[in-house]
Amino acid sequence: MILVTSAGKVGSEAARLLTKREVPVRVLVRDPEKAKALAAAGAEIAVGDLDVLPSLDAAMADVATVVLVSPAVPAQELNVIASAAQAGVGNVIKATSKASSDSPIARRRWQAEIEAGLAASGLAYTLLRSNAYMQNVLALAPAIAKTGGFGSSAGKGRAGMVDARDVGAVAAEIAASPARHVGKSYWLTGPELISNYDVAAVLSKLLGRAITYRELSFEENKDAMIRAGVPEQIAEMNAQAFSLTADGDAEWVTSDVPSLLGRPARSFEEFATDYAGAFS
Repeated sequence: MILVTSAGKVGSEAARLLTKREVPVRVLVRDPEKAKALAAAGAEIAVGDLDVLPSLDAAMADVATVVLVSPAVPAQELNVIASAAQAGVGNVIKATSKASSDSPIARRRWQAEIEAGLAASGLAYTLLRSNAYMQNVLALAPAIAKTGGFGSSAGKGRAGMVDARDVGAVAAEIAASPARHVGKSYWLTGPELISNYDVAAVLSKLLGRAITYRELSFEENKDAMIRAGVPEQIAEMNAQAFSLTADGDAEWVTSDVPSLLGRPARSFEEFATDYAGAFS
């Protein structure tokens, strides 16, 4: 049995692909209503909470591998790791990022703390380090649809943006046969480096109307996200990440996705075409 700790964008795709391969998979959720499609596809749904250890212990029954995906809250992920170790789980596949204990971004420091706990647990594990998710652009979709433009503190910076569905596919591929991936870190990207000017150009072509991109300061970007309803702490971390992108922090591309999946990583054009309705 494989346990996926979230039904979010990466976890749901990993679970969907595992059920398609007829691999037993259990998905941990707080609200089973949000996992109806996965249940219909054949996934087992476990109702629980990453903050509640007894619910994690129950979800770990007969689990051989854990796909650990969450919003990178150390206490929660360390709970999963402790429960997995106690249950004798064989492997943990952790979705993470460019983590660092001295990063200016709290989220990356939290990831480093979780990774340290995982290394100290004695569990066999594999790390999936993703570049920026293409799906993050969907947060801008309402503004793009309404105003025909969007802004960011990423400046002219380029990123090897990756489709979260590809990250989920990599997680499923490794979870189905984890032994040869133990101790490895994979750096997951799309096929090319793109800037927000490129994003605007792709959307303009796809939608048949001009989509414009504005370079914002850190404070302008943070305030815009807060006004859009993003919690202040998350808005600050996002704006920090975008500002680092302006300085080249995300300017990296690897061949790990095609090497692991045996097919090309999805391009931003493919992503935008699949989600065109959101920008209209």
